[in-house]
Amino acid sequence: MDGARKGCCRPTRGKGLRARPAAKSIAGTPFVPLPTADISGGTALLGTAKPLIAIDGEGPLRRKKFKPFRITQTTITNEAFARFVVNTGHVTEAEHFGWSFVFYSDIPHELRETQGVVGTQWWRKVDGASWQAPHGPGTEHLGPDHPVVQVSWNDATAYARWSGGRLPSEAEWEHAARGGLGDVRYPWGDDEPDDISHTPCNIWQGRFPEENTTLDSFAHTAPAQSFQPDGFGLYNMVGNVWEWTADPFRVKSLKKSVAQKLDRMRGFKLLKGGSYLCHRSYCFRYRIAARNGNSPDSGTPHQGFRIVWNAT
Repeated sequence: MDGARKGCCRPTRGKGLRARPAAKSIAGTPFVPLPTADISGGTALLGTAKPLIAIDGEGPLRRKKFKPFRITQTTITNEAFARFVVNTGHVTEAEHFGWSFVFYSDIPHELRETQGVVGTQWWRKVDGASWQAPHGPGTEHLGPDHPVVQVSWNDATAYARWSGGRLPSEAEWEHAARGGLGDVRYPWGDDEPDDISHTPCNIWQGRFPEENTTLDSFAHTAPAQSFQPDGFGLYNMVGNVWEWTADPFRVKSLKKSVAQKLDRMRGFKLLKGGSYLCHRSYCFRYRIAARNGNSPDSGTPHQGFRIVWNAT
């Protein structure tokens, strides 16, 4: 598959690589435990022997040892993130900047005059977009049980520290997503999602970016606990929202074109899983081995995160 045709499906602020301080509890109950799954230590499969977007560094298939850990069954929800904000006074990066990225068709009508992203004009800079108003002023998040979005890597890391946990490594994330099935393309196996009848996850159906038929019933995020869980009881490991990991985005390649691309992504953090805006014709990254990166201060309406804790 032509990697150059698979343009990046997430916009980036690009240069803002500031670190934010860890959040501290200032009132109320610091943290309410979330449903988790225990993952035994062992050897994780990482990557694939059949990369589809080679310039992202999907291959080769390799093995990496890891220690036991616990992982949230879902991405962090709006309800859980709101509790964090109330208890810490955390201000997200989108709120700090005063704007964030929004997909063109989701912008309120009165805000249609917005600045686009060069090369991907369907991404627009919208003043006032944040985790509480993911598509701009006048919009609200889709519910307390939906994934929190418009959160940067720095925001996710602050939440993780407050919870006593951390973001997963790529190896931990992939092992969790495979659900005990081994070398498979998706958490449920190798059967491809389509635009006709097989909709095991929340992705785009139709013609991107003009028409989404919403065959899977969701035009935006689905509730964090949707569709069938994988073998470890984890929900939406692919599709729905991209998930931040702890790792930097790196690709081992000798190609000059890839090196130039990576130079522009210096300091970026790794994202896994794809989102509701992914489609086979454009961003075929709703696969376990698929990967991408973004600057740690960037937020979008299709990026979220989940948390892991070291096993005790």
